[in-house]
Amino acid sequence: MRFLLIIILQFACFSSLNAANLAIIIDDIGYRQTDEAVLSLPQNITLSVLPHTPLGQRLALEGHNKGYEIMIHLPMQALSGNALGPGGLTNDMNEQQVKHEITSAFGNIPFARGANNHMGSLLTQLEKPMLWVMQSLKSKQAYFVDSMTTKYSKASDKAKAVGVPLLQRQVFLDNDLRQHALEKQFKQIIYQAKQRGTLVAIAHPYPETVAYLKANLPRLKENGINLVHTSDLLATDIAKVYSTSSYQTLR
Repeated sequence: MRFLLIIILQFACFSSLNAANLAIIIDDIGYRQTDEAVLSLPQNITLSVLPHTPLGQRLALEGHNKGYEIMIHLPMQALSGNALGPGGLTNDMNEQQVKHEITSAFGNIPFARGANNHMGSLLTQLEKPMLWVMQSLKSKQAYFVDSMTTKYSKASDKAKAVGVPLLQRQVFLDNDLRQHALEKQFKQIIYQAKQRGTLVAIAHPYPETVAYLKANLPRLKENGINLVHTSDLLATDIAKVYSTSSYQTLR
């Protein structure tokens, strides 16, 4: 009996060690009343909130109080020229202006543990602005997740130079909100998480996405995948560049 118990415990430890870890970041939070539905998702989802938005500070505070990990979704200039909203970082800003905006964003959401870029297909390609971003995050002891809106991003190089923990997004869940498209991307999340051992996925607070996740997140455990806070991935020392990371331009 004792021998059987030891075998069971060893198997449990082995399974735990070999389980894949997945972080799902819901970003673009702050403008729509429907964004509040993200607070109905499991608490090991990470919420990335746009600073200085009508609902951002309140939803971030409520999420923080409920145990969600909170990030700041930093608006950065895109190749498309899309409007950034408040707190946006652009290529015509100097060092003082960039750092002021990041300080202001953390003042708006003071309990944020990290940040990722909103759009940024232009700004993340620029060495000086990304250095200033990383210096600011270093001073806040915050990590950075590169949303990978361009394959030419300098975020990883500058994060390493400054000593900021960095992760990269591998999969977007909901660029297409049709059910079959969500299912296709979710299967990719499961497959890549199992292949890599760790994965960062990004989704958005669309009603279709929230409903899909609520119905399908239990499938992760069935596939040996742990849903964890984004900072938990940093603890496993996976802050490295994936040469196969996908990207989406013009965001």
